[in-house]
Amino acid sequence: MTRADGTRAQLIQQVRVLDVATQTDQVADVLVQDGMVAAIAPMLTVIPASAEMIAGQGQILLPGLVDLYSHSGEPGHESRETLESLLAAGQAGGFTRLGILPTTEPAIDNPAMVEKLVARREAIARSRPDRSLPYLYPWGALTQGARGEHMTELAELAASPIVGFADGRSLQNSLLTQRLLQYLRPLGKPVALWSCDRTLRNAGVAREGPFSLIYGLMGDPVSSETAAVAALLESVAEVGTPVHLMRLSTARGVDLVRQAKEQGLPVTASTPWMHLLLSAKDLHTYDPNLRLSPPLGNPEDQAALIEGVKTGVVDAIAIDHTPHTYEDKTVGFPSAPPGAIGLELALGLLWDTLVTQGDWSPLRLVQAMSTNPAACWGQTPPTIQAQQPAEMILFDPGAIWTVTPSTLCSLSANTPWLGQEILGRVLGTWVPSR
Repeated sequence: MTRADGTRAQLIQQVRVLDVATQTDQVADVLVQDGMVAAIAPMLTVIPASAEMIAGQGQILLPGLVDLYSHSGEPGHESRETLESLLAAGQAGGFTRLGILPTTEPAIDNPAMVEKLVARREAIARSRPDRSLPYLYPWGALTQGARGEHMTELAELAASPIVGFADGRSLQNSLLTQRLLQYLRPLGKPVALWSCDRTLRNAGVAREGPFSLIYGLMGDPVSSETAAVAALLESVAEVGTPVHLMRLSTARGVDLVRQAKEQGLPVTASTPWMHLLLSAKDLHTYDPNLRLSPPLGNPEDQAALIEGVKTGVVDAIAIDHTPHTYEDKTVGFPSAPPGAIGLELALGLLWDTLVTQGDWSPLRLVQAMSTNPAACWGQTPPTIQAQQPAEMILFDPGAIWTVTPSTLCSLSANTPWLGQEILGRVLGTWVPSR
């Protein structure tokens, strides 16, 4: 990884620069000095004598990626992922900001836990020579223990350094959801909710349709998502609190979000990255690492999600990185705990599928993985402009590497791409000091 602590000048030569804020896609020299982008030009001639030269031909300089929500193993399940390995995985995948769901043990449901996690990140960063680890943005739990039963002390949590409120699990009490929206409105923090009716889902492990039948897997009907999304949108319309809809996974769900936006409701939405690359058709392998929640959609769901993100109906792509140990996942598909890792894999696989082989513009992908997620948090997005902090990554879309436990920074390797060669790897990360 490129050293990116801002203590010396670096010149990235003739690199392709992508920046959504200025709609820039150009080849240029980029000078980084003292943690700032000092200059960008087609050819820089005034360069500090001590500057490190970085060859950028064939590589791409992108704004740092922003992950709306993922899971940490620490505290409670350090065998799956420590905070240090999570941050290293985020850095390796090009993420400069990581949102962490409160599904730890104990849960992030009080200010002391929030402060502890933020302080732990700072201690880890101080121990690293390059100090270019992503910043951590904890979500404060909506309910005690993130169990969906009793509200947390929302005002106290809002005064702590949380990025917003989320349980990371679906709330099943509609009255509680409405009360939460009422109490949260004056606090002015982002709210992220996952809409899933667990009664309708029942024991479903695959999206109901032709492939769940062919493969003999218990079906999870589309209505388990859409009934819950519709109910939530009714509450949003009544209360007026802005809401981010997590883990959108169905074509009908995309339609509901489109209609809500057309009606002027204050909603944004994201979909997990693997739902753009795979569908229920791919479950023929019965790979436990394809056991996700929500489950992979049918091909028409996958197509609708791709189009939804491409057109901006679905605002962002989330990673929802969910580490599990080898033992956790070495069971039959229906018994496997849901979730897969993704921080180190998402950019390369999405770029290869949607940009190189597909019809997405590179700026569209950057917008969905960087600009829009930051906007969903109400933050200023990363940008690559002169006299701005250097929050960016150097990406080689043609780099080939094999996904193995030894090539991953994450402690867990629960991914369907394990043992496979994939294209695209981050070569360097710059994270400005606060």
